[in-house]
Amino acid sequence: MTNSPVVFMGGTFDPIHNGHLRTALEIKQWLGVDQVALLPSKVPVHRKQPERTGAQRLEMVRLAVAQEPALYADDCEVLSDRDSYTVLTLENYRHQVGDETPICMVLGMDAYLSLPHWDRWQSLLQLCHIVVVKRPGWVYQPCEIMQQISRTHEVTDKNKLLQKSAGCVIFHELTPLGISATQIRDLVAQQHSPRYLIPDAVWNYIQQQKLYGFVNTDEGK
Repeated sequence: MTNSPVVFMGGTFDPIHNGHLRTALEIKQWLGVDQVALLPSKVPVHRKQPERTGAQRLEMVRLAVAQEPALYADDCEVLSDRDSYTVLTLENYRHQVGDETPICMVLGMDAYLSLPHWDRWQSLLQLCHIVVVKRPGWVYQPCEIMQQISRTHEVTDKNKLLQKSAGCVIFHELTPLGISATQIRDLVAQQHSPRYLIPDAVWNYIQQQKLYGFVNTDEGK
């Protein structure tokens, strides 16, 4: 198969941080693909709605990857007039690239284990491969449904993801970075700097837009 694979990692990215970026870059290098897309959701349907708009979160992703050619921001969900159902995003990708091109969706372990609660989840592996990133030492304890998925779809050879368009699940252990978006939001709300946890360009944007409760203490001086 010669078609270049589509590899993407979705999320709220509220805000995007160095843990997201490092994960995406490691996946890009591990799979040997040209690029990995970072895809901010517009209106996530399985979690609390972010207070920042889709446009703001998309802009932070764009700023974060501006100097990294291996990563790019995908605006398809933010610009869509529909809620962010993964199956709709995958159908859109499949329509764009055709039936032969591999599509790989990168998920964290928590998201992967929640798969049976997703809309039309049985269709996902007909549309893409799933790359599950796990932390070192993680103990995988799947429910019966997830055990069945593992028996029928799990592979250990990453090359199989490039040999067909969809249908495989593979686990990959990543370098752990103990960073979370919640941690960053809390730091900013407490008027502490999150520098070195997020790209400087994202931190500058947060300050300019006064996101996450940031207060410019220099104003009025």
